[in-house]
Amino acid sequence: MTHVRHPLFARLYARVVPLMDRGLAVHRARLLAGLSGRVIEVGAGTGANFPHYPPEVAALLAVEPEAHLRKLAEAAGREAPIPVEVADGVADRLPAEDGTFDAAVVSLVLCTVPDPGAALAEIARVLRPGGELRFLEHVRATTPGRRRVQRLADATLWPRVNGGCRTGRDTAAAIAAAGFTIERLDHLDSAESGVPFPAAPQIIGTALRTDRAGRA
Repeated sequence: MTHVRHPLFARLYARVVPLMDRGLAVHRARLLAGLSGRVIEVGAGTGANFPHYPPEVAALLAVEPEAHLRKLAEAAGREAPIPVEVADGVADRLPAEDGTFDAAVVSLVLCTVPDPGAALAEIARVLRPGGELRFLEHVRATTPGRRRVQRLADATLWPRVNGGCRTGRDTAAAIAAAGFTIERLDHLDSAESGVPFPAAPQIIGTALRTDRAGRA
């Protein structure tokens, strides 16, 4: 059992997700389109992605360390269009064997993990060679002024009230540094995603797990 507890954030986040999904739901569906086989979702939250998984997904392991969010995900999993198992676990110690999944999904998760590199290495471990990483994450702003605001937010109250979230991470670079080959990468602003600044802009895309020789 993990010891991740953010009770205030968890309850706030559960209320905010339906509001964000007025704009974000279409991008969740886009993120998951075409997936099949065995999939692991790291940081499943309330299970907001579950309705968008295509029927070709044979099984989903949804990992969520926060107890309140995990309970909500379990309820969402019972209504999902695919078989869902919700499990306790953290991103850098996933409850899965090596190479057991065809795809992994992260959405609005890599901002919160203490060590994105360790989390991505662990995701690579549980993916089969050539397996996909689908990601939808908010990232560092593109203008100096907005980056200054993000740095200020990250240095003050933002992480404390948002489950450890850091707004200014270069997640695409972290994915590439972890040995993934990015196949597709698009950018979304707040108007497109429905997620307000400073948790904006977002990136959405697909990366492939490569072996040590660089082959997918």
